Amino acid sequence: MAPRFSVLLPTHNRADVIGYAIKSVLWQSEQDFELLIVGDGCTDGTAELVAGFGDPRIRWFDLPKAPHFGYANRNVALKQADGDLVALIAHDDIWFPDHLELLSGHLEPGAVEWAYSRPLWVSTDGFVVPIGVNLTNEDELKHFLTEANSIPAPCVMHRRSCLETYGYWPEDVREAADWKLWSRMIEGGGRRRLAFCRTPTALHFKASWRMGRMGYDPAEAGLKAAALMGWWPEALKLDIPVGMTEQRVFFEAILGGGAPWLDRLRLASSDALDRIAWTTLTTFIPQRDHLEAEIGERSQQIELAEHLARRWEHRAAKVRAKLRSLRRELKSVHTSASWRLTRPLRALRRLFGR
Repeated sequence: MAPRFSVLLPTHNRADVIGYAIKSVLWQSEQDFELLIVGDGCTDGTAELVAGFGDPRIRWFDLPKAPHFGYANRNVALKQADGDLVALIAHDDIWFPDHLELLSGHLEPGAVEWAYSRPLWVSTDGFVVPIGVNLTNEDELKHFLTEANSIPAPCVMHRRSCLETYGYWPEDVREAADWKLWSRMIEGGGRRRLAFCRTPTALHFKASWRMGRMGYDPAEAGLKAAALMGWWPEALKLDIPVGMTEQRVFFEAILGGGAPWLDRLRLASSDALDRIAWTTLTTFIPQRDHLEAEIGERSQQIELAEHLARRWEHRAAKVRAKLRSLRRELKSVHTSASWRLTRPLRALRRLFGR
């Protein structure tokens, strides 16, 4: 019997952390899945690590390195997928135990084809930053489709039929193929075929090749703003000991803390977004209003200065015109016969004038 879910996990030489991603798939409350682990030219022992799990639901694709981020290899696995619903997870990310359960609940209505959960980005020093992106709002959807991707892969689930209807992963792009694929799915199906799960269901960690603490500008900005305001929920911060990966620290926290720890994290994520909204209302909007008033005053001053400049320019133009007229008259005098005839008299005057 075909499984309900096909989980796609692409990887390239991250044997140090992929075990936590695999474990977070295996601990799902929904157990009817196949896990397609796509090795994109792995040379670091990933194959041996995957084999060590010994779970018959795991299918290992040991493929040569494909161009760019190995999008072509993902299509190799997806074309053999048997599940009705496709879920994605990166080799350095972690799902919460109810990820498949919660997201599939949003795909139960027949019209919905593509769904995502609230993104949580994790910094290299253990801060968790929730991102407020709601694609059911027209302006946010437009920004997503035309400007930039704001949703990481482990938050997304879609119907397998979307691949046949809208196409597989683009293989000829250097990066952001996930964004291009999802944009095709959303535009093809329309807004009514997407769903937003407001409950966070996954942790997305900074890719090793990205710069910064987060590797994502809005998350970096949110973290800096929170630090500037002097607050951050305790549940959204874990200390990362030297020599340990962020993935190990958070995995052990979820495993040890269970549902109560996860509930605190989710509540703190909602609180953080509320605080960011409140800070915007009470701090940034008044500052904006003050700046707008100051800009208005400066604009009036500039307008007055430009008016005076135009008046003086008009007067200066009249003076310059008068000067040109006088010069022409003077030149006319200098070239006249009377001026030439009286030249000796002028010379005598200068002589006796001394």
